[in-house]
Amino acid sequence: MFGSIVVGTDGSDTAREAVKQAIMLASAVGARIELVSAYEPVSDARLREEAVQVPDDLQWMVNPREDVDGTLSEAAAEIREAGVDVGVFPRQGDPADAILDVAEERDADLIVVGNKGMTGAKRFLLGSVPNRISHHAPCSVLIIRTT
Repeated sequence: MFGSIVVGTDGSDTAREAVKQAIMLASAVGARIELVSAYEPVSDARLREEAVQVPDDLQWMVNPREDVDGTLSEAAAEIREAGVDVGVFPRQGDPADAILDVAEERDADLIVVGNKGMTGAKRFLLGSVPNRISHHAPCSVLIIRTT
């Protein structure tokens, strides 16, 4: 039924719950999780400033996507700990686009997202990540109620 499950994370409580639910589902059906996190690049000025403060042997860690790499590493470790195979996809740009792109590229069977941001009138005006995904997904979408 589900061989590939895409789940996005930004490290928030809502995203952690979506990851947790994706792990339980993937474990139950033997699916692989494709873990996605979007980022905006860190400015060159900030990178230069941080590089000055870091020892030479750790310079490689100062990069435009350092924050997202930490978020993905933490979630991927939790997924592996549960015995689930995981792919990690840091993507520059909009979170909804990143999740949709990975779902398409990996021929996903399911996308799991939290519902944060889908309540009230704002969802019609601003559009939220789960709302956009639910309307444009190339596969089924499971929206986890977290609020």
